[in-house]
Amino acid sequence: MKIVSTEFIKSALEPSQYPEGAFPEIAFAGRSNVGKSSLINALTQRKNLARTSSTPGCTQYINFFRINKQISFVDLPGYGFAKVPVSIRRNWKPMVETYLKERTSLRLVILILDIRRDPSEEEFAFLHWLRLYNISVLVVLTKTDKISRNQAAVRLRQIKGAFELTSKPVLFSARTGEGKAAVWRLIREVLDREHSLS
Repeated sequence: MKIVSTEFIKSALEPSQYPEGAFPEIAFAGRSNVGKSSLINALTQRKNLARTSSTPGCTQYINFFRINKQISFVDLPGYGFAKVPVSIRRNWKPMVETYLKERTSLRLVILILDIRRDPSEEEFAFLHWLRLYNISVLVVLTKTDKISRNQAAVRLRQIKGAFELTSKPVLFSARTGEGKAAVWRLIREVLDREHSLS
């Protein structure tokens, strides 16, 4: 997709703070420091649209971005080993679940995993939760440039099998750009499918 405009809309903690859901939303979820912000920046061709950090837990709110004045990207707080106060981490789960269950403009959740790491119980539980609520999900495996092509192929098969996915995860590297076109293609397919049903 050709990116004409990108803008940060706002950060939110609860539904009363969400922006008006006038555009279809694509949400990005994953463990802290897995590369969510890097993926968003790569897809939008902006270096610092979403804040990146080597410190886990950089994203502590639900952040909304407008792309081409047509769709919205939503950066969800990471879960897992984030180096933030326990009181904040405790609020993340209900905050994210409320958004996912109640946001009628949500069209797709992109679940991001570091290809070098085995899925955690949190990730299995999160995927099960998304399926329970019939929320469309796309799995993206990041940091593929850090292992060999053969290793990446093996890891892809292992994770696909572990998650019992019907379609292959997308291999992605923020450094090389691998997978960027594939992610955009799958986003467009979800939006086009909805348009054809309306």
